[in-house]
Amino acid sequence: MFDVELVQDTAKRLHMKRLAIDTCASFLARTISQSEFRIRKGNDFEKDELYYRLNIRPNKNMTASTFWQTVITKLIYDNECLIIQADDDDLLIADDFQRNAYAVLEDTFSKVKIKEYEFKRTFKQSEVLHWRYSNEKLSPLIDGLFADYGELFGRIISSQKRKNQIRGTVDMDMIGAKSTEQIQKLQEFIDNMYKSIGEKDIAIVPQQKGIKYEEKYNGASNGPSVDEVNKVTNGFLDQVAMAIGIPVSLLHGDMADVEKQTKNYMMYTVGPLLKKISDEGNSKFFTKEEYLQGMKLEIKSVSFQSIFDLANAIDKLRGSGVFNGNELRSELGKERVDDPMMDKYFITKNYVESSEALKGGENENDGDN
Repeated sequence: MFDVELVQDTAKRLHMKRLAIDTCASFLARTISQSEFRIRKGNDFEKDELYYRLNIRPNKNMTASTFWQTVITKLIYDNECLIIQADDDDLLIADDFQRNAYAVLEDTFSKVKIKEYEFKRTFKQSEVLHWRYSNEKLSPLIDGLFADYGELFGRIISSQKRKNQIRGTVDMDMIGAKSTEQIQKLQEFIDNMYKSIGEKDIAIVPQQKGIKYEEKYNGASNGPSVDEVNKVTNGFLDQVAMAIGIPVSLLHGDMADVEKQTKNYMMYTVGPLLKKISDEGNSKFFTKEEYLQGMKLEIKSVSFQSIFDLANAIDKLRGSGVFNGNELRSELGKERVDDPMMDKYFITKNYVESSEALKGGENENDGDN
């Protein structure tokens, strides 16, 4: 009987790890992909070839949203992402490359591979867009977490499967040495019997001479519940989200303080990442002289507030004379309009009256003194 295999090794449960990383990376990537990449020249925004590449069609095989989702996902997984520009100006995301770092000279990138094609040339740092997500790779951190959570998850799953499990025994009347053919036939019988019992609603086990099958089940269902499985899965997801900087409540869809959590997410996670992207773009798309003259790449992130929710604040900023119309439009992500009235500053009557009343009160106080 020692030659008959009754227990099979369980496969590694990597789906929990993959689900957590994909959920967090996709969440951040979807947010970034909704941003608009705008080319500013002085006070105006230009829609040129670069604008089209960044917002509509970076290359022949990708839309802009898919392109930026891929960029952010690679940043999360690989900790860095390389984009090169082909001879036809297409922006291509490298699947693999070798970075050659230098102390004073420009870094170079060789063995750049996109799908099945490998470029023979070597790219300089000034010729590519290259981002690093953080100083340390995220993968070792997630692997360390998964080593603990994965083991716990596997134990709970195994315990859950043992609940309400029907156990069977096979009594065999085999005395003496067993040939290889006998062992093989016995193994095939046991395998077919277990497969039939596990997959079919009604399973008929043929009774054979010298072999007796009997089920052992007492109706008990001890062990952890399915809720424990969900807790472990959510716990691992929460740890990965915290490492990336995504509020856990947003991932779980909690409605409590959703505006506050979204604001923190946009300010402390999305904002710095967009700043990293725009800094690299400004240093590669424009010369130093062009940038100092007002040409630069600006990234307008997706707004989590409706413009109508800001109407009262806009009215006060405009009516108090702090901003003119075009400045407010620029802050709202809208293009400036060619209207002289929008470049003027106004103070509404209520602010003028309040100012005069304040001055009058100061004069009266001066007279009393």
